[in-house]
Amino acid sequence: MAIQAPLPTATRKLDELIARVKDGSRDFVRLAVRDRIRLLDEMRESYRLVAEESVAAACEAKGIDPTSPVAGEEWLAGPVIVLRNLRLLQEALKAIGREGVPRIDRSWIRTLPDGRLAIQVYPSNALDATLLAKHTGEVYLEPGITEANLGEHQASFYHQPHDGEVCVVLGAGNVNSIPPTDVAYKMFVEGKACILKMNPVNAYLGPFLERAFRSAIERGFFAVVYGGADVGEYLVNHRLIDEVHITGSDKTHDIMVWGPPGPDREARKRREEPLLKKRITSELGNITPVIVVPGPYEQDELRFQAANVAGMVTNNASFNCTSAKLLVTPRSWPGRPGFIEAVDRSLKKAAPRKAYYPGAEQRWKRFTEGRKGLRLAGDPGPGELPYAFITDVDPERSEDPIYRDEPWCSILSETGLPGTDPVSFLEEAVQFMNAKVWGTLCATIIVRPRSLKDPAVQQALEKAIDELEYGTVAVNTWASAVFAVGSCPWGAYPNATLQDIQSGRGWVHNSLMLEGIQKCVMRAPLKGFPIAPWFPGHRTLLQVARRLVDFEMDPSWLKVPGIASAAIRG
Repeated sequence: MAIQAPLPTATRKLDELIARVKDGSRDFVRLAVRDRIRLLDEMRESYRLVAEESVAAACEAKGIDPTSPVAGEEWLAGPVIVLRNLRLLQEALKAIGREGVPRIDRSWIRTLPDGRLAIQVYPSNALDATLLAKHTGEVYLEPGITEANLGEHQASFYHQPHDGEVCVVLGAGNVNSIPPTDVAYKMFVEGKACILKMNPVNAYLGPFLERAFRSAIERGFFAVVYGGADVGEYLVNHRLIDEVHITGSDKTHDIMVWGPPGPDREARKRREEPLLKKRITSELGNITPVIVVPGPYEQDELRFQAANVAGMVTNNASFNCTSAKLLVTPRSWPGRPGFIEAVDRSLKKAAPRKAYYPGAEQRWKRFTEGRKGLRLAGDPGPGELPYAFITDVDPERSEDPIYRDEPWCSILSETGLPGTDPVSFLEEAVQFMNAKVWGTLCATIIVRPRSLKDPAVQQALEKAIDELEYGTVAVNTWASAVFAVGSCPWGAYPNATLQDIQSGRGWVHNSLMLEGIQKCVMRAPLKGFPIAPWFPGHRTLLQVARRLVDFEMDPSWLKVPGIASAAIRG
């Protein structure tokens, strides 16, 4: 198939759509819960019908053979996540209809040492527990939320609805589940009608979403528009738009909010007078760190985690805000050289990919030219980039772009910090991450469970998880698992200001509609079976992903053996 991006939406058409959706927003606010459930059901059924075509278009745009295992990435990062997200929102709305809030079982709640609540949001049932075996996801809440008042911090729209608002969603261009799931969150958690502006990079997805969400479009609850920065600027400044949500870069965010770089912008920041007066929520990327805690690992454990890290780099040609970008190791740990070699070998198992995102080659050159310790993996063809692994970056050079600028291309760096024992190293790593590395979205910690039998190490790990200023902290797994499961909130650590936005503000996914969120923590075994779908060289990824689409449309124990058998052969 030949993919074609729709033409930019004309200004007159934009005005018509904005007026229509503004009118529709008032009807959407009054829509009964049972009718919202019905609308979600129509959206799910229609989305399933366009899934195959949308994946084929994504494969063509990203240079992927649609029959290859790598094509499974597009099924997983598109239809699987979207269908799961919509299904979980349906389940939440059914619980609201019965009980007033999405259901939280008492067994999912525990109290942290300082009195805050932690709520287990994954798995919520035995079927979930089979999909990501032995993974658990918890939400840490802000102080003041108790078990007694927890219901007051869920689903506030359904208790205190607004009068009808329109949110412009500026869609991400890299992962095709992001635009529809951002829209679903704003519509069904916050009760806002939405106008989605497609990113020019994946504008080909827009017509599929128009077909999939036709029921919402026909009722004036939703619209899709196209164009570049000029269309985005027109939308966000339109008088009928109430709110903006962007998944993109902090630079785009700051231009919208504060204007172009220069003295005028800085003066506005000092006066706290943004150009954009509307509410804005955002997810703006990250220099994603992977922290390796020293310990007496077995060789198979190190190989497994090396493949895990490599998969965090190679997935989606490294155009993920969760892509591993900075490997943080203990400088004097005897296992450091071997782990670096294992990561290097795992990167070489992945074929180079088309650098489909604009400017990737220039960014890749800027980060790699003249670098010591540069290792390259793969033999790239035209339009492709090798995986670059830059080792032994000086941690004292805090001005190094490796710590300040997200590469947004196929680059992984490594630095060594002081601390030969787990306790001192974790303290050093937390201080380094929070003070010197840009971004507050997500981080991973690799730690050997046997080390945690020492109470001092266990306490140090929990302290590190709590103190890391990231919206997601994943232990022994990729933070993208948090993004994928839908029940976990996804967003940056809630300490950003408009003047220093870091990785953004606000949450999406979050099907339990929790409020007062500090972070999400996901824990997994150090070594698991079967291998995760993002591991380089996964042989049956396409079969796994397609079977998961069928599962998410209608979860059943009868479908689990087929998924498991495909996953085991990976």
